[in-house]
Amino acid sequence: MVNIVKRHYWLKAIEEAWTRRSVVWLSGVRRTGKTSLSQSLDGVDYFDCELPRVRRMLDDPEGFLSSVTGKRIVLDEIHRLRAPAELLKIAADHYPKLQVLATGSSTLGASRKFRDTLTGRKAELWLTPMILADLEDFHREALPHRLLHGGLPPFFLAPTPPDRDFQEWMDAYWAKDIQELFRLERRYSFQKFAELIMARSGGIFEANKFTTECEVSRQTITNYLRALEATFVAHIIRPFSSHRPTEIVAAPKVYGFDTGFVCYHRGWHELRREDLGLLWEHFVLNELHGQLHIRDIRYWRDKQGHEVDFILVNRSGPPTTIECKWSASHFDTTNLRAFRRLYPQGSNLLVAHDVNRPYTLKDEYVSVEVLPLPQLLHGTASFGSRAH
Repeated sequence: MVNIVKRHYWLKAIEEAWTRRSVVWLSGVRRTGKTSLSQSLDGVDYFDCELPRVRRMLDDPEGFLSSVTGKRIVLDEIHRLRAPAELLKIAADHYPKLQVLATGSSTLGASRKFRDTLTGRKAELWLTPMILADLEDFHREALPHRLLHGGLPPFFLAPTPPDRDFQEWMDAYWAKDIQELFRLERRYSFQKFAELIMARSGGIFEANKFTTECEVSRQTITNYLRALEATFVAHIIRPFSSHRPTEIVAAPKVYGFDTGFVCYHRGWHELRREDLGLLWEHFVLNELHGQLHIRDIRYWRDKQGHEVDFILVNRSGPPTTIECKWSASHFDTTNLRAFRRLYPQGSNLLVAHDVNRPYTLKDEYVSVEVLPLPQLLHGTASFGSRAH
């Protein structure tokens, strides 16, 4: 536990989740910092479920829980246990004074074993790659460094982009996540697909374009994408529409989970100004995930090519648009005007890197609230919460 960085935003999120449930499930991709975060909590007893002696200890759930009742415990990589659901169900139902933080690389790893037994018994927290609040904790404020290196803490802290580590991560992801959860075959085809998703991140997804390069069927490509989405390695942004004939209604956009992997698979070892807009869009999406903990974010596009980066759909109100620009001076309201002609009600947000304080941009058709990224949550507070 030497030199563990205190990530204050996430520590507060865990503490708040514990006020709602005694069992908190912390998920996220490998190396996103779940272990270090959990070890940095005050007053916890830490148990690594990958160790055989720990698994043997937990084979008797009641005996173990009785020995730690009234404490705060971390069960790291809990999906390695034989019956993780049984343990957490007993903890939630019979040991209310015990606070449990359970971690795992993927919510799917838990869900197959947990099924419905923990419904209403646990709070969930998704640890995303590093958000803006983390940069201050890591004493790094240069956003371009975060965009190039990515948001996995060991990669971010490396003095130069760790090319070998990106490939080793992908190999471990195949061996420990994909094989254990999905039992997929054809490692080459799957990894080729994952690499192409990173290299083409942010674009409209067409399965047929991957079949030849990956040497598999269209259905297999669809299955691969589902696996990437289930494990948080790809984010599928589906179109917002009311099925008007002028709108794109089916084709999703797919984003790689981390800007470092996007840069690596695009062959970017240093950033040019023209690269920053795409990476900023990824970073804003990551911020929405980290702040709101929702995955249902949409985009909008019509058949004339007008496009809005992100749409937040509020069931009780009109849609909110979010546009992402590295520089606010390059913003044009044409796309927003096209959207608002169809959907006139709702807020319009522009998140720009070079804006220090909010202001309103108006023309005769639309009004746009221009925000610095730290203010984004204030414009989207009704759409999510830190933990569920």
